[in-house]
Amino acid sequence: MKIAAAQMTCVPADVRANAARAAALAVTARELGAALVVFPEFTLTGYELEALAADPGLWTAADDPRLDPLRAAGIATAVNVALPGEGPRPAIATLVHDADGAHVTTYRKQHLFRHERDFFEAGTDDGRFELLGVRFSLGVCYDNHFPAVPGRGAADGCRVHLASSLYGTGDGIRERATVYPGIAERHGLYVVLANHVGPAGPWTGCGGAAVWAPGGALLAEADDRTPSVVTAEIGPVG
Repeated sequence: MKIAAAQMTCVPADVRANAARAAALAVTARELGAALVVFPEFTLTGYELEALAADPGLWTAADDPRLDPLRAAGIATAVNVALPGEGPRPAIATLVHDADGAHVTTYRKQHLFRHERDFFEAGTDDGRFELLGVRFSLGVCYDNHFPAVPGRGAADGCRVHLASSLYGTGDGIRERATVYPGIAERHGLYVVLANHVGPAGPWTGCGGAAVWAPGGALLAEADDRTPSVVTAEIGPVG
């Protein structure tokens, strides 16, 4: 199975525009032979915390029609959004849809970073799904700094860990280059990192969407400036 990691530059607080941008990348990933494409944190809005807190119209449920361009791309997708919840605050959540556009699972970020705690509710349940016989775990950005998150995935029989993230220039470059190959090495998982590239709220995304093999070897990596996808083959178990 081939999997794609995407990096994109978001239009601030514009769900429809970003869905169109993500859908174009999804089509590219499909044309490259990928069965699944993973997108960065806050795919549909950019990292615009105050705008998301002020406008529930920017929140996106799994059946939101604004996701239709992605659901129609003919490839499984992992898209990160501000997800409406039962209370007044949304969650930061990754929505997984299959290649036919059917909702597969939702994972809510468990470990909120800094000011995210002022605006969002943390999740409590781990994210799992299967595609073409391969079991996947999910984490969102700061989640992946906690070894227990991918560790539980490995213990649950997952083969691949998907990370929708935002890492900026500066410290983010170092964190990106150490956290994710570290997960692959420590837990024996394929790791797929999606990131922002260019302006992303208060940061500048450093790009470098990538895939690492179990053990930490780099399989594919995007540059630091271009919205794009990279793909890698996920080998058989064993």
